Amino acid sequence: MNGRYPIALHILTLLGKSGELMTSEYIAGSININPALARKEISNLRKHGLIESKEGKNGGYSIAKPPSNITLADIYNTVREPHILGIAKNTPNPDCPVGKKISKNIEDLYSDLDQVFIDKLGTMTLEDFSKKFD
Repeated sequence: MNGRYPIALHILTLLGKSGELMTSEYIAGSININPALARKEISNLRKHGLIESKEGKNGGYSIAKPPSNITLADIYNTVREPHILGIAKNTPNPDCPVGKKISKNIEDLYSDLDQVFIDKLGTMTLEDFSKKFD
């Protein structure tokens, strides 16, 4: 798992609570990260329809839909890694009784865990999460 999910969640929580246009510099300052990294995640969230942008001197970013219509699973799916617990760099020995089946069994386990994670995140909206900051 990488740090993209907390960054994406922070950005959307900030935009959802403010209801105003915000610059990438302001957003980056809130997260305490480089503005280029914030813009990269903003671009990803925009690509997934969760953020809108306005160009120009008074431009910035805003949330694209009501926080009550965005689940934490929606956000997770924008940054989701293919293997939640990582992937082995080696190729197991196909002549070993464990080695020949380990990759498939681990992949099945990862799939199951990922689904449990997504199901749990799907029970909470961004609006629910945002209430923790009132």
